[in-house]
Amino acid sequence: GQFKTSYRADQQIFPIAQDRWAIALLLAITFIAVPLLASDYLFRAVLIPFAIMALAALGVNILVGYCGQISLGSGAFMAVGAYGAYNFIARIDGMPLIAALVLGGLCATLFGIVFGLPSLRVKGLYLAVATLAAQFFSDWMFLRIKWLTNDSPSGSVSVSHPNVLGFPLESASAKYLFCMAVLVVMALLAKNLVRGAIGREWMAIRDMDVAASVIGIRPMYAKLSAFAVSSFVIGVAGALWGIVHLGTWEPAAFSVDISFKLLFMVIIGGLGSIMGAFFGAAFIVVLPIFLNQFLPWLLGLFGMSISTAGLSHAELMIFGALIVW
Repeated sequence: GQFKTSYRADQQIFPIAQDRWAIALLLAITFIAVPLLASDYLFRAVLIPFAIMALAALGVNILVGYCGQISLGSGAFMAVGAYGAYNFIARIDGMPLIAALVLGGLCATLFGIVFGLPSLRVKGLYLAVATLAAQFFSDWMFLRIKWLTNDSPSGSVSVSHPNVLGFPLESASAKYLFCMAVLVVMALLAKNLVRGAIGREWMAIRDMDVAASVIGIRPMYAKLSAFAVSSFVIGVAGALWGIVHLGTWEPAAFSVDISFKLLFMVIIGGLGSIMGAFFGAAFIVVLPIFLNQFLPWLLGLFGMSISTAGLSHAELMIFGALIVW
């Protein structure tokens, strides 16, 4: 066995030596082996979307998995983060990308707190509908308030030649390394956060909010703090999605489909689990690519074919079956 002789050793993020070795090996593969071996297509189609979606799913898991507050407004929080970061870059000369990501996340935090206020009175399906209103409001806001999109008539904006500390993010491998670095930092912070007092408050509210309030936990602080932290993480993910991955985007890039996909990632990967965000994001990102290759080959063995619509329906059927299961 592995015995601890101090509280500091017992309270490590990874107290078991095998876990630390596994994490170190995984980081070495992520930051050394993958950039050397992966192709440009693999970076752009799989790895970069996986890193950003895993970050967004991490934020959703904080709210839904740890605090038990159902949210269908994650796409809106991503949009606010993306457009917030864009405005800081467009309006302030020399704005560093990392600072813009943080400021975009703070914009999403304020937006999330406003639409998290109904959680103080309603829960369950009613809260889901209330957060869904954030999605429709953000779509209206970025299409109708021209100042937010720098007077673009369609809401389409672009950020060209992003760089970090003077290093340009032009190649797919550079974008991948930057997104993975942000993901690792956020995941470690989230892991540490949910182990602390605030994380225990979230879990107490999730399990039984009335009992939590009886023992001295403030529901308003716990719920709004969960919305704030979750929205910040999702907002940073949205800024990465728009600026680093897409480069040019419009409000439709953050539609309600994104909100449902993020919720599916959390449910499939595991509620209340940091690693669940990674597993769910990997499954949702890789499954469509796998089905596009596997199903035509499988049906071709029997002399049959499948259309693009059929592939899309098969994807939705598998998602639904996994969620029910």
